[in-house]
Amino acid sequence: MSTLTASTLAESAARLVEIVPAGDYWTCVVEKGETLRITDLKGNQAVDTIFFNADNTDERYNANNTLREQRNVYISCGTEIRSNENNVMLRVTADTCGRHDTLGSACSCESNTSRYALEKRCMHSCRDSFLKAILDRGHGMDKRDQVCNINFFMNVPVNPEGGSNFEDGISEAGKYVELRAEMDVLVVVSNCPQLNNPCNAYDPTPVKMTVWEKGA
Repeated sequence: MSTLTASTLAESAARLVEIVPAGDYWTCVVEKGETLRITDLKGNQAVDTIFFNADNTDERYNANNTLREQRNVYISCGTEIRSNENNVMLRVTADTCGRHDTLGSACSCESNTSRYALEKRCMHSCRDSFLKAILDRGHGMDKRDQVCNINFFMNVPVNPEGGSNFEDGISEAGKYVELRAEMDVLVVVSNCPQLNNPCNAYDPTPVKMTVWEKGA
C-alpha cells in the first residue's frame, strides 16, 4: 500500500527551480545527497524519466531490479530506485501522489501507430524527446540508451488477471514526488506530449523540477 508523505523542504532554499514546458525534455546532474522534486503543476501530467550514473552512463535505471527488490510494481514513498548493477541510485523520500507507473514505458511513433491509428505515427513522442535529450547532452550515448523508464504521476493499474491498461491519472495540481540521490545521477526527463490516452487527461501541461543541495 502506498503512503502519502509530505516534504519538509522549502523551495526558497533550493539551488535550482525550473519549469519544463509540455512536451519538452529536461536533463540535470543531481549529486549524491541532493534531493530532486518533480511537481505536477496542473494535474494528471505524465513525467517519463530515466536515471543514469553520471560517472558511468552504462549503469542506469533498471525496472526489473527495482520491482524485484521492493516486491511492488509501483513506485511510492520508500522505494529504492535501482540500477542494472542492482545499486541504489535514488530513494523516494516524499510523495503526495501515492504511486507511480513502471510498466507503461514511453510513447513512440510505433506505439502511437499500433495503439491509435496510422496517422498518429508522426505525432511527437517521449522516445523522440529522450533521444533529443541524450544526443544534446552528449556522453557518447545514442538511441540504444533509451531503456525502460519510470512514468511519474501516470496511472497504469494491474488487474487481478495480471493485465494492465492506461487509466485516468490519480494526481492533482501541486502533487509532487521527491527523490534523494544515492550516487551522482544524470536525470533525463520527457514531459509527455501524449494526446491520445488519458495519462495526462489529453492535455499536456508543464511540470516543475526543483533540486536541493545535500543538507538543505
